[in-house]
Amino acid sequence: MGTINIEEDKSSLYILFDNIRWEEKSIIEKAKQNQIDLRLIDCRDLVLFLNEDSKRFKDRVILQRCISYFRSLHSTAGLEGLGARMINSLYTSFMCGNKLISHIELQKNGIQTPNAMCAFSTSSSIEAAKKFGYPIVIKPTVGSWGRLIGLLNDEEAVKAVLEDREHMFPIYHINYFEEFIKRPPRDIRAIVIGDEVVAAIYRYSGNNEWKTNMALGGHASPCPITTELEDICIKSSKIFKGDIVGVDLMESEKYGLVVHEVNNTTEFKNTVRVTGVDIPGLIVDYMVNILKK
Repeated sequence: MGTINIEEDKSSLYILFDNIRWEEKSIIEKAKQNQIDLRLIDCRDLVLFLNEDSKRFKDRVILQRCISYFRSLHSTAGLEGLGARMINSLYTSFMCGNKLISHIELQKNGIQTPNAMCAFSTSSSIEAAKKFGYPIVIKPTVGSWGRLIGLLNDEEAVKAVLEDREHMFPIYHINYFEEFIKRPPRDIRAIVIGDEVVAAIYRYSGNNEWKTNMALGGHASPCPITTELEDICIKSSKIFKGDIVGVDLMESEKYGLVVHEVNNTTEFKNTVRVTGVDIPGLIVDYMVNILKK
């Protein structure tokens, strides 16, 4: 595909990607059906001259869909710095992309979250886990699809996981833990576009799996959008100044609905499949409205 000549495109929309998933294909196809000029930018081909490119990118409306966290965050920073209107913004990407940071922001703004703690060495993490109590969930501060998330039942399990982490990239030395929430074997993924929760699904755990990620063999069914769910999701999105986000919630026996993640490059294939809501069309409409402003 390659990089296009952005200088000639005064009124186009853009989608920035590093791999094409079902979500990106559906957005591109919906734009074609509606005769919307949506140009493709492969981030792997993108070069930004950070002192010179503002004329090329000023006021361009660009949908950020890179899978790579680091590629997404830094390309958003570069393009937004050059004047592009990024969906989602650098603020949203930075805040939502780190579980520790997003947890703090949700908590201080009154959104119910799981209890959490962080520690910065193996020894302090082991001592903190004793006080926190077992079972305990360890999560990487940055990551997706349930990778490197573990349910730890005792001190030996904590030691084993942290020993492995000592040999990993430094960001994995930031040890972030959450309480294990007692809940039904499912969580909720709600898609928020602008000021509206457009669809929600229950995501059920797969066989012999406690995590509910669809990538791990789970399944989905429609979830009703109650007033409570809508209020929590809209408030969570606004906290992060989100344009298009996926809010993940659990139904805690103790707390009620708790938010455990807000996704700034959310997947929605299964949400479209089980709800029938035209999320790709709504995303294209949202981009068109941004361009008109």
